[in-house]
Amino acid sequence: MARTPAPPSPNGNATRATSLYDQLRGDLLAGEPEPGTKLAIEALAERYQTSPTPLREALNRLVSDGLVERREQRGFVVAGISAEDLAEITKTRCWLEEIALRESIAAHATAWEEALVLAHHRLSRTPRSLSDSRFEANPEWEPLHRAFHRALIAGCGSRWLLAFCDQLADQHHRYRRLSAPRAFVKRAVKAEHQQMMEAAIEGRADDAVALLRAHFERTARLIRDDPKLFTAHEG
Repeated sequence: MARTPAPPSPNGNATRATSLYDQLRGDLLAGEPEPGTKLAIEALAERYQTSPTPLREALNRLVSDGLVERREQRGFVVAGISAEDLAEITKTRCWLEEIALRESIAAHATAWEEALVLAHHRLSRTPRSLSDSRFEANPEWEPLHRAFHRALIAGCGSRWLLAFCDQLADQHHRYRRLSAPRAFVKRAVKAEHQQMMEAAIEGRADDAVALLRAHFERTARLIRDDPKLFTAHEG
């Protein structure tokens, strides 16, 4: 059943654009629509029960986020993917999160440590897949995984740095979601997270950074080795 549009208000377009941005962003990070898909305004307006003006505003915000591209003659399309793009995202994420992690460890506030331990506890109790023999995404895992990685660097003291890290985490998440059904492997992810958490709260900054980089690079390698991902989603 189609959703009924909200009644107009003085700030209706701005409010609706923000709501659309959140909806579209969530769908894109979940891999729907797939990379390279044309985002026709008319079809999207019907799907999200909205008008073109707030929809275009939301899409322009997603262009700034790197999740949507604006192309000549084609309008808006879902951002494409490539092995080169994945390598650049991974490298840049390692650079920025190293700074954020070192700053968080240097500051070592009690609230940061408590939040990190709690985030790790919640993540460690939640399985990545609902099945041991095949990949069946557990919807509870991803938000907890994101919260753990955010908690690691949340004490850095820079909202700008955290915002850039969040944007790169979104990009990494998109690749992982596209590859996960085929690249699901037995991996000691729980141990990796445990080691990062312990090194961070014990103040071992060099060890924590090395573990974080290895974690991101291992993920990127598994995605890159997916034999069908890039041929199936050419941008």
